[in-house]
Amino acid sequence: MRNDASPSALETGEPIDALIARRLSALRQAQGLSLAELAERSGVSKAMISKVERAQSSPTAVLLGRLAAGLGVPLAQLLTQDDEGRGTQRLRPRAAQAVWRDPGAGYLRRQVLERGTAGGIELVEVELPRAAQVAYPRWSGKPYRQCLWLLEGELQVDYGEERFRLAPGDCLDFGVDRALVFQALGDGGCRYLLVADQDLRPR
Repeated sequence: MRNDASPSALETGEPIDALIARRLSALRQAQGLSLAELAERSGVSKAMISKVERAQSSPTAVLLGRLAAGLGVPLAQLLTQDDEGRGTQRLRPRAAQAVWRDPGAGYLRRQVLERGTAGGIELVEVELPRAAQVAYPRWSGKPYRQCLWLLEGELQVDYGEERFRLAPGDCLDFGVDRALVFQALGDGGCRYLLVADQDLRPR
């Protein structure tokens, strides 16, 4: 699988934990939520949220997923800069795409295209190491649709009570209106492209 960029590379050079801290605090305050209220919504303790907002903890994908679900925002809003002004950029070189690695599972997430650059579409490339599993709760905000195109390896996706096993070239259409679990199968991990359309509700 490809891994040709620093796992903490960001366009501004800002440390990833500092960026997450700033974005989480800004999004929480924009909704008028206290630490205790976000803790209740997300299932993440008030103490842990405080640590993340002070950049004293490196959150995992599962933790960020819970926080994003509690805020009702796409995960990308916790991991990338505001997309203001990016709509004028036609070419987005691979080296300019923000990359983040989960410090626990080794999950690698590349933000190919942020929402707002092309309407409501968001493109994310994900690499899951061998046997890695990432789970997300149901989003509390407006649910939206996603399409997953498996590029390499084998992947199992649990979408609520439904289970799907994907091989290279398979495409799965689903939403964030149910709990989700992604698990890499086989010996070599997997790589997939995730296309999210926040303007469309799940089918």
